[in-house]
Amino acid sequence: MNSTHFFSRNVTTIIKTLALMFFVISAVGHATNEVVNVKLGLFNSKLKYEIKGDTVTIFECDKKESRALIIPAFIKGKPVTNIRDNAFAGCHNITSIMIPATVTKIGNTAFIDCFRLRSITIPDSVTSIGVGAFASCTNLTSITIPDGVTSIGDFSFVGCSNITNITIPDSVTSIGRQSFYKCSTLRNIKIPHSVTRIGESAFTKCTNLTTINFFGDAPKIHDNAFEESSPTIYRKPDAKGWGDTFAGRPVKLITEKP
Repeated sequence: MNSTHFFSRNVTTIIKTLALMFFVISAVGHATNEVVNVKLGLFNSKLKYEIKGDTVTIFECDKKESRALIIPAFIKGKPVTNIRDNAFAGCHNITSIMIPATVTKIGNTAFIDCFRLRSITIPDSVTSIGVGAFASCTNLTSITIPDGVTSIGDFSFVGCSNITNITIPDSVTSIGRQSFYKCSTLRNIKIPHSVTRIGESAFTKCTNLTTINFFGDAPKIHDNAFEESSPTIYRKPDAKGWGDTFAGRPVKLITEKP
């Protein structure tokens, strides 16, 4: 069976399974579970958190909350450093989220199925974004990956069908399996020189993707990374390892770009 077809038919099941698995894991071992009132635009929201040592982890949000959410930088004088696996999963009505500069980690499937989420501010303090973190955020239009992140995890933005702008920093070295699968409104993307690996079906079914600019040597790539997508690849004249095609797509010099 073709592996791309397998993932195409089963991507929703895979992500949902991950969400359930990480929810069960995150439910174990909480040191201090309390509720804190935070500002949610014009409304108040309840975030469940855990204090462990000198840091705070957010592990759940009230699913009924809506509008714009501002996550506090400090709770009881301690910095919020972690957004746990599945913390905001299924918060369908939140439209925007601002993450404070104290946070360093966004967990697996942390924002999966936040259907109405249109924007999210991720500070440069974040160094880790988990598997499927923003999967099926179908109204998300733009994302800037922080400078400290080195890997874009598997399924990170799968099914983000309205995303039009993605900024990848020079710190990123790998783009995971199905990272941008079915980002069907994405038209162009820039891949920095630091990227050395692109995973299976990373840009599959990006049906409006026309241009990818590469600024370094040719990375290792899975043969079906661009399946059911038709971008033209543009690369720098002095870059190494390039041929006339790349994973089945035509390669041209950046100087040839119209």
